[in-house]
Parts: sequence; C-alpha cells; structure tokens
Amino acid sequence: MRQPDRAIDWAADPTATVVRRIRAAEGHPGVLDAVAGTEFHLFGVHREDALRGTPGEIVAQRHGAVCRATVDGAVWITHLKRPGHYKLPAAQALALAGHELAVPEAPLPATGSTFREIAYEERDGVGFLRFDFYNGAMSTDQCRRLLEAYREARTRDTRVIVLMGGADFFSNGIHLNLIEAAEDPAAASWWNLLAIDDLVRELIETDAQLVVSALTGDAAAGGVPLALAADHVLAREDVVLNPYYGHMGGLYGSEYWTYLLPRRVGPDMTARLTSAPFEPVGARRAVEIGLLDDAFGATAEHFQQGVRRFAERLARDPDAPALLAAKRRARARDEQRKPLAAHRAEELARSQQCFFGADRSYHEARHRFVHKLGPGQGGHGRVSS
Repeated sequence: MRQPDRAIDWAADPTATVVRRIRAAEGHPGVLDAVAGTEFHLFGVHREDALRGTPGEIVAQRHGAVCRATVDGAVWITHLKRPGHYKLPAAQALALAGHELAVPEAPLPATGSTFREIAYEERDGVGFLRFDFYNGAMSTDQCRRLLEAYREARTRDTRVIVLMGGADFFSNGIHLNLIEAAEDPAAASWWNLLAIDDLVRELIETDAQLVVSALTGDAAAGGVPLALAADHVLAREDVVLNPYYGHMGGLYGSEYWTYLLPRRVGPDMTARLTSAPFEPVGARRAVEIGLLDDAFGATAEHFQQGVRRFAERLARDPDAPALLAAKRRARARDEQRKPLAAHRAEELARSQQCFFGADRSYHEARHRFVHKLGPGQGGHGRVSS
C-alpha cells in the first residue's frame, strides 16, 4: 500500500474508518497526514467517546497525546513522526515543529472509551493496575505517574495487586526516544533511570499485599527487573524476555537487577542473561530457568482470564497471611545481607559513567537505535553534563 491508499479524509471519514486506517499502519509506516500544516505520520490511535469539534482540528491534549475531532466523534493520537525523524509523543513532536498547542489538558473520565495509559480496578480482594505505554517505553513522567497510582493501590483493602502491562509490551524500560530528543540526553537518561528505580523499589518493599506481574506482552531491558520485583511472575505463552542492556553501548542498567535477577535464577544464569552474546528468552525457557513462575494462554484474552483466576485464588487463600509474613521475613534477611540502597548505589555508579563519562558508546548506540541507523551509518549521540 502507498500513502494515498491510507489517507484520511477528516471531513468525510467516520471515527471507525480513522481508527482502522491508523491501526493498519501501526508500527510502520504510519499514516501520513497534515497536522497544523506540517506533515506527520500518525500512530497510537484511541477512540474518544465524549469530546467533539470541527473535523480534523485538535480539541484537547492529555499526557502528550492529542485529540482530533472526526465527523461523528473524535480520536486520540499518541505519537507523531515527521518524515525523516523519529516517533515522539504528539504534543512534543508538534512543539519541536514549532506548533505549541493552545488546547486544554482534558481530565480523565471515570468510564468510557478514551486514551488512558493507567487504570485501576478491584474485584474480589484483588487490585488490577493496568498500564499501557506506547512500545513499552516508560518516560520519567510515566514512571512517576505509575508510581503514584501504585502507591494509591497499596492503600486499598486488598490482598493482591496485579500489574497488567499493555497487550504488546509489558515494559521495555527507559524511554530512549524522549531521551534522544532532550536538550541534555545524559541528564534525561539519569532522571528516567531514577524514576523507574523508585517504582521498582516500591514494588520490592510492598509488604501488606502479594504482588503479581502479568506479562501479556514482551519485556526487555529494565522492563524485565520491573516484572521480577513482584512475588509471582506470569506470562502469556508466546512472550519473549530480553534482560540484556549491553547492546545499548554497554549500558549497565539499574532497576535493582543485581538483586532481582540472582534472586530468581542464581548468579551463574544472571551472568549469562546479562552478557554477550545473548539471545532473548522465550516463555517456556524462562519458566525452566526460574525467570517466570508460569506461562499459559494462547491469546491475550485467555491469559488474562487465567491471571484473574490465579489472583482471586491467591486472595482467597487462607494461608495468605502466612505468605505475607514469610515475604516480610525474606525481605528482612535480604536487606541484612545487602541493603537495597547498596544495590542501587552500585548500579547507578556504573550507569552514571555510561551517561556522563568520557566513553560515548551509550549515546552513539542510542542515537543509532532511535534513528534506525545501521552499522557504519554514523551519528552524533549528544551528551551534556
């Protein structure tokens, strides 16, 4: 298909057609369109129930996404990409192109179809915290908002909290595209890593609920230790895990992986999983080595039904108080052996050298990754201190 075949007629196409066209081009190449007079490829579409306006105009924004009116409703578009550039949250992409949005930040409604990255629901003693970040990348702001939502979930009268990532990705760690676009990529990398570390620490230190990570989609880099911070880690049977950071210019990474990976698979397997050459781990193999507790479900729907049953059984288990007591004792022993603060300090010291040190390998690798450059195609990989 060519772009004329994909084109949207905002004055004529109903919402359902707009959604189908953008989703059909998701990932690559996107739908080429004019936004505020500038050409962009459109990505990350969500139907909107309530907002209305002149077809084609931007009527609202929320967490970096923009809402455009259609002839019979509206859609949210989360990401834009200028030809020859790379994907960014829509509001930021517009700002970099010289178009500052003058529309309000739309509040998040309690119900209805709309764009929402984070949602929470409770059922039978279980709190389900859903987060769906585009391509699994987690920016500093997204990590902070998810941490705030998780802290709120911890205050609820539940026995189990389930972390439900997106349909395609659970998490892929820090947001490299936003870091690349920052005025100071080194500082942006640092603050992003601190924000995801804060989230992982909150999961590890949860002592009043049992925590379940449910991976409907893949996890990579910092997204793997994020999942492993839970007490139980479940995945759909086709999920792939990639805990390796080294391909990003030798990035050391953090997210307490030096505590969480050995706790799961032991020091020898940890060394194999974090050293080159490395191949991603399929769900079946991940269960065999202890990276996952179980993998099941041929479809996202079947997997999530199984997760719900597992979590509800866990919440009803009469031994749940004893399980929580054992969890607290194990955490206390681990803390006495080596405090979480020590793991974090050691990881961040290595990461700081990657971000701010003389070796620019991380910045060059990130630049090539974001701009989809092959070996030998060059790059600048900006770094500031």
